Amino acid sequence: MGKAHILDHPLLQHKVSKIRDKNTGVKEFRELVTEIAMLMVYEVTRDLPLKEIEVETPITKAKTKVISGKTLGIIPILRAGLGMVDGVLNLIPSAKVGHIGLYRDPESLKPVEYYCKLPMDVEKRDLIILDPMLATGGSASDAISLLKQRGCKNIKLVCIIAAPEGIKAVLAAHPDVDIYVAAEDKGLNSHAYIVPGLGDAGDRLFGTK
Repeated sequence: MGKAHILDHPLLQHKVSKIRDKNTGVKEFRELVTEIAMLMVYEVTRDLPLKEIEVETPITKAKTKVISGKTLGIIPILRAGLGMVDGVLNLIPSAKVGHIGLYRDPESLKPVEYYCKLPMDVEKRDLIILDPMLATGGSASDAISLLKQRGCKNIKLVCIIAAPEGIKAVLAAHPDVDIYVAAEDKGLNSHAYIVPGLGDAGDRLFGTK
C-alpha cells in the first residue's frame, strides 16, 4: 500500500526555503532544484536491493555490497520535471530517462497529454516520476496511469512541494504508488496554485515568468 513520505532533512528544509523566496534568481533556483532532487533521490532509493561481492583493497580481500542489478528509469513530467533530472542522474548515471508532456487546461484545470517518449524496456524498470509541484494531483495521476497502461508496475512519485489535495488524489487513484515530498503545504488557491508554494516552477526554472 502506497503512502506519502515527507522528507524533512535539515538540508532539504534549508534549500526549499530558498527556492520559495521570490527574490531567488533563475540560476540559483535551477541549482537548488538540482541539489534538492539529488538529496531526495538518496532517500527514495534507500530500499534498493544489494548483493555481496568480493574486492581486493590495497590491504587485503574484503566482502562488500553493491546494488543488485536493479534497472531504474526516471520520468520527468514536462516541463518543470526537467529541472530535477540532473540531480537524479548525478547519483544514478546509468538510469534511462523518459519524458511525459502534460499541460493543465486553464478552464477545466485537467491535464492534457501532448508528448510521451519512454525507454523501450520501461515496463521492466523501477520508475521514478519527477515533478517539482504536486498541486491537484491530476498530472501526476495521469502520468502514472499512462505508465501503467504500458505495463509498468513499480512506480514512485517524487515532488518537492505538495498540497494535501494532490497527495490525497494520487493515493486515491493509485494506492500502490509511494509519494516522496520535501514539504507539504497548506492547500490550493482558486487557481489551483499551491499556497504558500513557490509560484510556477517551470517559469522560475526557465525564466519565462
